[in-house]
Amino acid sequence: MYEQEQGPLAGFTVGVTAARRADELGALLRRRGAAVLHGPALRIVPLADDTELLAATKDLIDHAPDIVVATTAIGFRGWVEAADGWGFGEELLDRLRGAEVLARGPKVKGAVRAAGLTEEWSPSSESMAEVLDRLLGQGVAGRRIALQLHGEPLPGFVESLRAAGAEVVGVPVYRWMPPQDLTPLDRLLDAALTRALDAVTFTSAPAAASLLNRAEERGVLPRLLDALRHDVLAVCVGPVTALPLQARGIDTFQPERFRLGPLVQLLCQELPSRARTFPVAGHQIEIRGHAVLVDGVLRPVPPAGMALLNSLARRPGWVVSRADLLRALPGAGRDEHAVETAMARLRTALGAPKLIHTVVKRGYRLALDPVADTKYVEEAGV
Repeated sequence: MYEQEQGPLAGFTVGVTAARRADELGALLRRRGAAVLHGPALRIVPLADDTELLAATKDLIDHAPDIVVATTAIGFRGWVEAADGWGFGEELLDRLRGAEVLARGPKVKGAVRAAGLTEEWSPSSESMAEVLDRLLGQGVAGRRIALQLHGEPLPGFVESLRAAGAEVVGVPVYRWMPPQDLTPLDRLLDAALTRALDAVTFTSAPAAASLLNRAEERGVLPRLLDALRHDVLAVCVGPVTALPLQARGIDTFQPERFRLGPLVQLLCQELPSRARTFPVAGHQIEIRGHAVLVDGVLRPVPPAGMALLNSLARRPGWVVSRADLLRALPGAGRDEHAVETAMARLRTALGAPKLIHTVVKRGYRLALDPVADTKYVEEAGV
C-alpha cells in the first residue's frame, strides 16, 4: 500500500551529479518519491568551441575511416551539427556513408538514421564490450576506425584495437570541465559529509572523479570517503563510471543494464532494504533518511529529530542519556535543553508521542513492544 501511494523512495534523499540528462534522472527519482539534490559535477563545453573535435573531423574528411563506432545519440547528433556549423557537414557525411557504421544502442541507431546513414550492426546488450568482440572477431588489421568518445574512459577498448593492428581515431564529442558555479556541487558534497544524502548517483566517470577532486580541494576527501564507504550509497550507471570510486576503496552498486531506468530501479531495491524497522508502542515504525513510516504513513522529520531518533535506534529499547543525545545533535553546543526541544519536535513530527519514553533523570528510550524488547536484549547478549 505504501509503495503504491507514496513511492518506494519516499523518505530518502538522492544526490545527482550528472550534467547531461540530470532532468530526466531527477524526474525518475521524484516519481518514485525521492527528494533530489542536484549538484552537477561537470559542464560540457559547446561542441563548436572544441578544437580537438574540429581537428578529428578534418582528419576523417581527409582520410576516410573504414569503420565508425557511434556510442551516444546526443554525441553523434552533436558531431554532425558541429560539422555543419564549421561548413564541413556534407563532406563528413560523405565519408561516413562509405564506412561500416556500428551503433551502440537503439537511441544511437535513431541518430545515425536521422543523419541519413544506415548502421551495419548494433549489439543487443548495448555494451561496448560486445562491440569490441565483434570488431576483433571480424579482424581490424590495417583498418581505420573512427571512435566517437562519450566522456567516459573505455579501458582496454582502444588498446585492444590498436594491438590487433587497427588505426583508431578518437572523436572527442564532449569536453568535460569543472562547473563554472561550484555552489550546487559544494551543497551536494556538504550533504554527503553530514549524511543528509542516502545515496549519490553517477552517470559518468569524469563526474565521479570531479566530486572526489572537489572534496580534495576543500580538504574533506577523507570525510567524503568515510561517508561513501559506510553511510551514503554510491550508485553508478555502469562499471566504467565506478572506476574512480573503486580506486579509492569505495564499494559501488550498478544495475545489470547500464541505463537510467535500471539505475533508479536498483535504488528502489537497495534503499528500502536498508531502512530499520521496529515494533514500538503498538505501532510499526520504519526509519528512513529524512522521514519515518509510522504504520505505513510517511512522517517527515527535521534533521535534529532524525539525529535523536537514529541515536535511540542504535540501542533500541535501551535508555540513551541526554548527554549522549546532545552529542548527536548537529551544532547543539552544551545546553541539554536543546535535547528537550528537539525531542518535543520529534514526537510531534511522528504523530504518536508514546513512541519515545522519557526516563526521569536518565534520558530517553524507544518504547519497544515487550516481545521485541526481549528479542533485542537477547541479540545484545544480555
